[in-house]
Amino acid sequence: MPSAPRTSGASDDVPTFRQRLSRLVLKPAPAGASPAPVAPKPSVEELEDANRFANDKERLIGLLAAPVGALIAFLVIHADVGEDPVQFLKNGATNPKYTSVAVYHELLLVLLVLCVLLMVAAWFRKRLFMGVLTALYGLAIFNLHWWGFGVPFVLVGAWYLVRAYRAQRDLKEATGGRTRGTGGSGTAPMASKRYTPPSARPKGRQAPES
Repeated sequence: MPSAPRTSGASDDVPTFRQRLSRLVLKPAPAGASPAPVAPKPSVEELEDANRFANDKERLIGLLAAPVGALIAFLVIHADVGEDPVQFLKNGATNPKYTSVAVYHELLLVLLVLCVLLMVAAWFRKRLFMGVLTALYGLAIFNLHWWGFGVPFVLVGAWYLVRAYRAQRDLKEATGGRTRGTGGSGTAPMASKRYTPPSARPKGRQAPES
């Protein structure tokens, strides 16, 4: 007997393994769901504030990095003074590896000044100064061969500088390179100091006497 023709039944509606995997991974949005709202672009005033002042996260990192840096400075200088070799060798010659304690005290003072300035910059939300001061502190600790303490400060300083650059770039793109109070350009035009005398007007013809 001839076999009955195969009809499309419920087996055709069964998804394949590939379709099941794609549904599991992609997770399509349910039918009738509205698309995600697009965040509005920040205004020029908001970009100016973001360019001039650091946000709360950047300020908090600076306020925490300053006292931590001061503590690290005390620990590093104390350890270097303790490991400083003797000033004179057994034969009475000066040890070339010896460093005066006064030099370490000066370095400690410099590091503490950087930490104080970092605290002030973080308090007033000055992102660019925070980046420069943090990077300088990290480089100073790095030069003392304490790489584990110096590298994080250098990375944080670079992070501040990158964010400052991006904020300035976004402001320039939004304003087209113009700033307020300068006639619409980035810098106010300077008046020319060269004096040009006014040209003399040609004398008109005198009216004929009557």
